Amino acid sequence: MVKKEVYILSGFLGSGKTTLLKHVLQALKEENKKPAVLMNELGSVSIDSDAVEEDTSMRELLDGCICCTISDKLEAQLQDLLVNEQFDVLIIETTGAAHPVEVVDSILSPLFADRFEFKGIITVVDGKQWKERSQFSPSVLHLMREQIRHAQYIIANKVDLLTEMEQGTFIYELQQINNRAKVYLTNYAKVSMKDIFSEAAEIKIEGYEKASIGRHLSLQAVVYTFKGEVDGEEFEEWVRKQPETIYRMKGYIPLKGKKYPAMFQYSYGMPLFMQADMKYKTNFVIIGEELSKSDILQSLQAIDHY
Repeated sequence: MVKKEVYILSGFLGSGKTTLLKHVLQALKEENKKPAVLMNELGSVSIDSDAVEEDTSMRELLDGCICCTISDKLEAQLQDLLVNEQFDVLIIETTGAAHPVEVVDSILSPLFADRFEFKGIITVVDGKQWKERSQFSPSVLHLMREQIRHAQYIIANKVDLLTEMEQGTFIYELQQINNRAKVYLTNYAKVSMKDIFSEAAEIKIEGYEKASIGRHLSLQAVVYTFKGEVDGEEFEEWVRKQPETIYRMKGYIPLKGKKYPAMFQYSYGMPLFMQADMKYKTNFVIIGEELSKSDILQSLQAIDHY
């Protein structure tokens, strides 16, 4: 089964995400790829949904942030898209208040993680907003930096509002936060999406999904499906050996001697097992930075007894 590609559009409120969304959808159609859109708004009314043409499948998540208060609704919407719509690429436009790690974590539910292929985060940064960022609270500044730090592609937007020297400072400061992302200086979020799509295509290498040689994704997701049974002690030992750059792990683990798979959750070093009461897909999702996907997959295969 061919996985659906997923791109996340991130960026603080008013940075230009919806304008970028229009460019992304147009570029996908020019490549004869059918897009679907999941749009998240904090309010009870969608303001930007008219940016999506009628021939594009769209779902909306209102009244909350995709990564916290409405994550259960997200699963229902994703399931609905997979069952009822035909599409090749899913574009998720997040609310400006969303943290990138939490969004990826919400999207890759073990229930259907094997149906999606996470291709990266495109973060839009408003140049004037960034220059005047001292007016924001420490929590907002932290969120803006996190959105930049976890991006694979940074759209440095509205640069016509900056002098040439300010543009240079803008790029330098973005690269200080994230030196692995590709930075595009733009106005009206106009960027060559073919460039971004071609770079994203290089991430997949025959055999395993992993970063291409010399280039590492700043935020990665690894999905493994257990085929046999797992010894509990072996699995716990495997967890202990994993690097600190893993932020999240979750999934259903088919433990030996158990009728149903156990739900496993791991967040910033804290593991938690919960016994499930039915037969779930034994998908296991790992989210982190600077991961060797091939090494992780091989080590999981070693404890998967089938």
